[in-house]
Amino acid sequence: MIGYVTVGTNDLKRAVAFYDALLAELGAKRFMETDQFVAWATDPEKAGFSVTTPWDGQPATVGNGCMTALAADSSATVDRVYARALELGATDEGPAGPREGGFYAGYFRDLDGNKLNVFHFAGE
Repeated sequence: MIGYVTVGTNDLKRAVAFYDALLAELGAKRFMETDQFVAWATDPEKAGFSVTTPWDGQPATVGNGCMTALAADSSATVDRVYARALELGATDEGPAGPREGGFYAGYFRDLDGNKLNVFHFAGE
């Protein structure tokens, strides 16, 4: 259902370096880019993730209540990606670990303050 998710940045070079390193942990590679926009995916036919400077020229801001969730293939991958995000300068919004109903996730904010999580759902 979801084709891609885009978050804003005020420093595209810094954001791209962060996401190149982070999304590589999930097997994602760049598949589209311009001077204002870069997108990654594990497969160009599947949902992707992108970062952009705002098209209207105004500063990028984060949404209150907005979050992007990145799917992982195991709880070990969640742990690895969450730790990598923090190593790259992300801020903690909830450590990686089990939640209710077989949901395992770690929450963080990227360098621009966008909230993300990396998760694995194993079922109950």
